[in-house]
Amino acid sequence: MSFFELIKQGKVQEIANLISNDPSLVHRTDERGFPPLVMATYSNQKQVAELLINYGAEIDQKDKAGNTALMGVSFKGNLEIAELLIQNNAAVNMQNNDGATALIYAAGFGHTDLVKLLLDAGADKSLKDISGKNAATHADFQGRYDVLKLLND
Repeated sequence: MSFFELIKQGKVQEIANLISNDPSLVHRTDERGFPPLVMATYSNQKQVAELLINYGAEIDQKDKAGNTALMGVSFKGNLEIAELLIQNNAAVNMQNNDGATALIYAAGFGHTDLVKLLLDAGADKSLKDISGKNAATHADFQGRYDVLKLLND
């Protein structure tokens, strides 16, 4: 089983063994350009994310689309992993290749608690993607009115 398959499946001990033998694994990307920490967040694997951070994974390493781990968790809405990343100084206002931020994704997917966490961590709600839309515009377009109210308060 590949290193990245182990990440997706949350095989913490096997991952730790591999990294112990080759610490550079935490910085590599898979064939699609996903760094290990981004893969862990997309896969909702908090223990794996913690392990990778403890082994020195770059908290804001981007995939080919420019997405960071915090953006990845914002698609999924996993508040615990988002808290972990923010506690480890993840950049809340980083933008991907399309100009989207973690806040834009969290708002568009209707993750109200995550939107609140990001705002409390200093997320800039005025940032816009390349189509000129900010988090509130995405929330409104997707019918996420609870998020929209939070963004407009």
